[in-house]
Amino acid sequence: MTPAPAGTEASRRPSPHGHRKPRARRLHQLNWVGGSLGWIWLIVVMLPIYWVVITSFKTQANYFITNPLKPPTEFTFENYQVVIESNFALYFMNSVFVTAGAVIPATLISFMAAYAIVRGVGSRFLKLANGVFLMGLAIPLQAVIIPVYLIIIRLQMYDTLGAIILPSIAFAIPLSVLVLSNFIRDVPKELFESMRMDGATEWGTMWRLAFPLVRPALVTVVIYNAVGIWNGFLLPLILTEGTEQSTIPLALATFSSEFGVNVPAVAASVTLTTVPIVLLYAIGRRQLVSGLTAGFGR
Repeated sequence: MTPAPAGTEASRRPSPHGHRKPRARRLHQLNWVGGSLGWIWLIVVMLPIYWVVITSFKTQANYFITNPLKPPTEFTFENYQVVIESNFALYFMNSVFVTAGAVIPATLISFMAAYAIVRGVGSRFLKLANGVFLMGLAIPLQAVIIPVYLIIIRLQMYDTLGAIILPSIAFAIPLSVLVLSNFIRDVPKELFESMRMDGATEWGTMWRLAFPLVRPALVTVVIYNAVGIWNGFLLPLILTEGTEQSTIPLALATFSSEFGVNVPAVAASVTLTTVPIVLLYAIGRRQLVSGLTAGFGR
């Protein structure tokens, strides 16, 4: 076969790679811009954290005479000592008790409800229950805080940690059911059928098959709810009044008013408060990312 002469259609035909170089160059420029914006956003997010941490190691006198963003010349743990001696251990244990007491039941209830909703597709009751859970996502806590307060008073649970735990469970369930049900739908039906053929009951199938397979979703739900409950301020403020039942977010407001302009002491209390959440996120980071991606990637 002789090559096509110059000027023919074959010779004028554009190369299949002719338009790829400009497009690749454009994508490279867009990635460079996006990466730059990402680094800028990282700096914006990390700057307050950096300020809080370095301020917690400064003395009160040193804080007012030095650059706020400059590390202290002499590190001091006096602020942490002041915070710990101000019943911080009691507030910390109250927050741990409230968080664990709300997250564990909410996760188990949500998992069982999600499994029932997914496996009982034809049931009108379960369909109605799913609609009720979804409606719960549209109801903010601030809108129902007064009815919740009156219910807690009727139950004679006011000024107890249980008064914080019960509403926290209720408000954690809707989103948890949504995430877990999306994961359970991804489990192949053949696995459920094989378990039933082996003689497993529905209860056994739920705990022996579905529960291990949805571990990323469970970690996602646990971390998300734990962060929200640990940082919760409105429920402890409304449903408790004594310092013995105060959680860490409520105690931070007390530290702010107690220490007044003692900014380093307040920064030390904030640092101690965020350490458990940072550790929890560091442990379950991979599961959290995969859980959010698969749970909402539809």
